[in-house]
Amino acid sequence: MPDTTEMKDHVYKILELVGSSEESIEGAIQNALIRAAKTIRDMKWFEVVQTRGHIENGSVRHYQVTLRVGFTLEE
Repeated sequence: MPDTTEMKDHVYKILELVGSSEESIEGAIQNALIRAAKTIRDMKWFEVVQTRGHIENGSVRHYQVTLRVGFTLEE
């Protein structure tokens, strides 16, 4: 954690994203964050709020996660 003497007061905006992956939950998280980073600056944290998947022929076909992502508002 950063030294508290260096920390500034921040205001965050929270954005909800849904990512998916055929490989893993972690892949679904990465896909959502990589895509969001193309248009959202200063993302600071994320929270997984829901995990689910798609089943085809008795096997997992896709993993899907819903994330809450916090980013710093510009001054």
